[in-house]
Amino acid sequence: MIDLSEFRDIFLEELNEQLQMIEEELLTLEREGGTEAGIGRLFRAAHTLKGSSAAMGYVRLKELTHEMEHVLERLRSRELLVTEALIGVFFKGLDGLRQLQSEIVQNDAEHSNMDELIRGLRSSAEAPVPRVQKTLPLLPSDVYQTFERLTDAERPLRWLTVRLSARCEMRYVRFQIIERELEELPGLVWRELDDTATPEETADTARWLVSSSLSDTELVDIAAALMDVEEARLEEIAIEQLRSRPEPVLVEEEAEALPAFAPSEPRPDRTKQTSIRVNVERLERMMNLVGELVIDQTRIQQAGKLLRQRFGPDEAFEDFSQLSDHLTRTVGELQESVMKVRMLPLEQLFNRFPRLVRDLSLSLDKEVELVLEGKDTELDRNLIEEIGDPLIHLVRNAIDHGLERPEERLAAGKPARGTLRIAAAHEDDQVSLVIEDDGAGIQTDKLRQKAVDRGLLSEAEAAQLSERDAVQLIFHPGLSTASRVSDVSGRGVGMDIVRNDIERMNGLIDIDTEPGRGTRFKIRLPLTLAITTGLVIIIGGRTFIVPMSNVAEIVRIEQAAVKTVRGVPVLTLRDQVIPVVHIHRYFGYEETGTDRRFRPIVIIGRAEKRIALGVDELVGNQEIVVRSLGSYIGKVEGISGATILGDGKVALILETGGIMKMINR
Repeated sequence: MIDLSEFRDIFLEELNEQLQMIEEELLTLEREGGTEAGIGRLFRAAHTLKGSSAAMGYVRLKELTHEMEHVLERLRSRELLVTEALIGVFFKGLDGLRQLQSEIVQNDAEHSNMDELIRGLRSSAEAPVPRVQKTLPLLPSDVYQTFERLTDAERPLRWLTVRLSARCEMRYVRFQIIERELEELPGLVWRELDDTATPEETADTARWLVSSSLSDTELVDIAAALMDVEEARLEEIAIEQLRSRPEPVLVEEEAEALPAFAPSEPRPDRTKQTSIRVNVERLERMMNLVGELVIDQTRIQQAGKLLRQRFGPDEAFEDFSQLSDHLTRTVGELQESVMKVRMLPLEQLFNRFPRLVRDLSLSLDKEVELVLEGKDTELDRNLIEEIGDPLIHLVRNAIDHGLERPEERLAAGKPARGTLRIAAAHEDDQVSLVIEDDGAGIQTDKLRQKAVDRGLLSEAEAAQLSERDAVQLIFHPGLSTASRVSDVSGRGVGMDIVRNDIERMNGLIDIDTEPGRGTRFKIRLPLTLAITTGLVIIIGGRTFIVPMSNVAEIVRIEQAAVKTVRGVPVLTLRDQVIPVVHIHRYFGYEETGTDRRFRPIVIIGRAEKRIALGVDELVGNQEIVVRSLGSYIGKVEGISGATILGDGKVALILETGGIMKMINR
């Protein structure tokens, strides 16, 4: 018996790609109507999945894709029309396929019963054929009119049908030769084509409609003279017969049909990239080895500096220095190459949103136009996996509590259809993600009142909050502006988790809202968490690292510039009041350097959400390899990990989000 386990990963990757393609095509079908090419792509995807799942022994997956393929075949042959009901059945079928996919990934087995879905698909495909209410032309109208004008007794109308032998490997080429021969004859020729088939998928039978003065024998001989032609026959037909075609069947008698096979611009074929599949564990192992090289390279540089300081310049050290510089360049190039391998376009994440928006807008009776920008922006694959859930939560909130219903929007002078924009872009060494809606905005008055009702603020404190500070209340656990409980989301409920997740990735989230105009969330993330640049600082005689992605600026201030407001030390920088934090006390270290006139300050955060870290000494920037603290130490608030410095010592990496929480308490 053949062991198929080695093909499982390849099958699962292909399964995911085909399901994504099916979802994209169904969304296009629902939005723009059907084209023959689009229906053909759906059919081929279902056919491919049916074959591969059967080969791998996944019976339920095969049965479900077989039924979808059967319905799509009836659509291709125009026996069915595309309706909202039929699209709904297809989406349910897709959900069933994804459920089976999840079970196969987790347990390598299928558990869910798909009988109900299969019955629904069969019911759609087996709709009774109604009586012919009117005839439809088989030919395009312009072709039909030309044949009608030119066909007469001297040029009878005939179908020429040609069948090739099963062993013929170049069917497409054979039919092209026949077509060129026919086109050189006096008269008119039109070929009945399957526009969805590729040259490799060309059927073994083709037929041409011919209006010519040539005899039957002469026409048949043109085709029969070619190699691999097994049969060529003629059938005379009256021009009136071309109009005797039954109207396609509607899945639901009263369903309002969407435009089926509407003309559209041909969609470009998917770009095929030359690539190989690499196991993720091997990629992680390679990244870890590069990290070790970065550490060793930093230590060699440090050793070179110490030797030069101790023994002075020497020719031997010059060779060592050149070798060290070459190693630095080589390791840098290797690191960049491996990082590029880890980077993936955000397209695979963005592809999850059209279906999500479609389902939510239907369930909430809202009209939503989704705009996606920057799908080709690249981010570390681990960060793409981590940021998915926070983005989905923000999208749910935007549709549920941000965007209004059509009648509410019209009453407010807005278009009935709301707009949800999700955009990504590179900004310096970071990636920015924007989730923006043109809905009702966040009502800060409600947030203030909720904070007062829950005892978080007094009436006076709430009144003194600026608009930006009031908006930040949305990140407090349980605070929400929603007037109703929703199964979809609750603006405020879970937003603290969203911020926690983003800050755990060394990211930041900002909010900009305007009542009646909409809300804009902006997330900033580092390109990667594996190897990054950090600012080395000294606090209480210990060395710490602050990720440079979180550093807004570095300043030196006079000790006297720090003032106390309501018991909180602050400094004023370019008319902005920033709280100053001496984090020695949070980690139990003795504060040093208080007798100096000037003190280095590291400003962390973005926009209005900034704090100033008072440190004892600034050492400089350094490439660091981020290591977890391990299960033995576990989670330490304010610390995201550790790294090894050039001198071999271990330094802790500060988590700015955790530092801010410690300060707020």
